[in-house]
Amino acid sequence: MDFLEISRYGFMIAFFLYCASFIFYVVAVTGKTWKNRDPQRHERKWGRISFATSSMGLLSHLIYCAFRWAYSGHIPVSNMYEFMTFLSMMVMIAFTVIFLIYRKILLGMFALPIAIIIMAYAAVFPQDVQPLIPSLRSIWLYIHVTLAATSEAFFAVGFVAALLYLLRTIEFDSNEKSARRQKRWIEFTLFSIIIVVGFIVSVFAFRAAGYEAVFTQNKTAIDSQVQQDSTIEQQGVYHMPPIVAPYQSKAESVPSFLGMDRAWFEAPSWMSGASSARKLNTVIWALITGIVLYLLLRLILRRPLSKVLAPAVKGIDPNDADEISYRAIAIGFPIFTLGALVFAMIWAQQAWGRFWGWDPKEVWALITWLYYSAYLHLRLSRGFHGRKASWIAVIGFLVVMFTLVGVNLIIAGLHSYAGTD
Repeated sequence: MDFLEISRYGFMIAFFLYCASFIFYVVAVTGKTWKNRDPQRHERKWGRISFATSSMGLLSHLIYCAFRWAYSGHIPVSNMYEFMTFLSMMVMIAFTVIFLIYRKILLGMFALPIAIIIMAYAAVFPQDVQPLIPSLRSIWLYIHVTLAATSEAFFAVGFVAALLYLLRTIEFDSNEKSARRQKRWIEFTLFSIIIVVGFIVSVFAFRAAGYEAVFTQNKTAIDSQVQQDSTIEQQGVYHMPPIVAPYQSKAESVPSFLGMDRAWFEAPSWMSGASSARKLNTVIWALITGIVLYLLLRLILRRPLSKVLAPAVKGIDPNDADEISYRAIAIGFPIFTLGALVFAMIWAQQAWGRFWGWDPKEVWALITWLYYSAYLHLRLSRGFHGRKASWIAVIGFLVVMFTLVGVNLIIAGLHSYAGTD
């Protein structure tokens, strides 16, 4: 068994241990209401089991990282599979650090799903080890990417604590206008997470079915040497049924799916890139699958998801959740400043000859930094605590997730070497 195989087993074992740990955390939190149970003893017992299981999962995750590093010769953060897997590992490290400080069992019940979803999202992308492209062969790969992932992991923990605060303090039985507005927004936050889950489900479902549609697209290119136009034929391969076909393309092979044997419409002319239409198609399927999953959950539970989760957080002190959220973001922000901005600009100067180029990922990293700067400024100077601060923290992590998921999935740029299949 070689190093790469050991790393794959480490990834799989970590994933299943995290899933088991999440179940144990649910038992630790909800089992306190079971009959003939001592609540404190039950929570201590299952809390220890849960944390021990998540720690073993983290150890297996570290084994994955170490052996993939040994096999490839560089830290495994060079593509989307490696980076998202590394990010999920850092989320677990950040959770472990915060848990050891505050000892709040409920954090695990909400932090573990974030790590699990990120790992599942990572598994969507090609997992082959590839040699580094020239711009990545730098010490700054180790510094910039690892610090950016570490900071985003602490933002994730801050998001979890803020979500706990909101679920704990929102009055779900109230019909007042402000309460209804709060309930709608917390439900939208959960819906946004389910959209990411929908993307993962749709990719794996069609991949398991072996679906593949092929389009050819003729593009005009200008030959500068002979000053003539030439036609280049490009081929686009879809692994999901084509709702959107490439601009001015011809269908070569479109397997029927639920009666769909052709695209519903063609991408607009400004979306003429080789993979632009395919990415839009993927986004549409993620939305469709996410909406279906959300409606199924609503049908099964017969209540809003936020109202289902609210009883589980009754035992948490909202002041503790507010404090944990602030501390996690306060730890993550200076790390993000150094890793995602300062060191990133130094690396950009060395790799591309400029500190700043308005690349989509750079722009959204700046937006994220400005957003959390505003959070800390409002928190420290204007006394934003409690619900206001929690909403800012929740929205901030949605911005982070768009930077990580949306920018790579939708927008092309210099960071697209980490892009999608």
